[in-house]
Amino acid sequence: MRIEALFLLGVAAFFGLVGILYWFWAYDGTTSGGTMMLIGTTLLGFIPGSYYLWWSRRMKPRPEDRTDAEMKDGAGVVGSFPSSSIWPFVLGMGLFLMVLSMVFGLWLIAPGASLVLSAAIGVTVESRRGGTI
Repeated sequence: MRIEALFLLGVAAFFGLVGILYWFWAYDGTTSGGTMMLIGTTLLGFIPGSYYLWWSRRMKPRPEDRTDAEMKDGAGVVGSFPSSSIWPFVLGMGLFLMVLSMVFGLWLIAPGASLVLSAAIGVTVESRRGGTI
């Protein structure tokens, strides 16, 4: 995870530098939106990058992280991956309805919340059973 951490911290450093240059170069009182977006981009690189760096120091190195690793060290079972599921789509539609309720009326919160709740229950049941519902 060290490589991923260094990559994300590099992204954060790049966008932090661009954000500082942008703030000084284009400062006329109307460009605060661009500055805030660059600060957000910097944080989106810094927060997971620092977490990955913290975690990489506490776990044993993976074959990808070791310089003396050979091809056979990475062989074997890679891991388990989830099967296809409808619940991320249901969650997205529920959140979409909840956001639309701010535009069209609060009556859309009820169906949106019910979809979010059913998606949370569905994905929990599906992950515990190991299959599709």
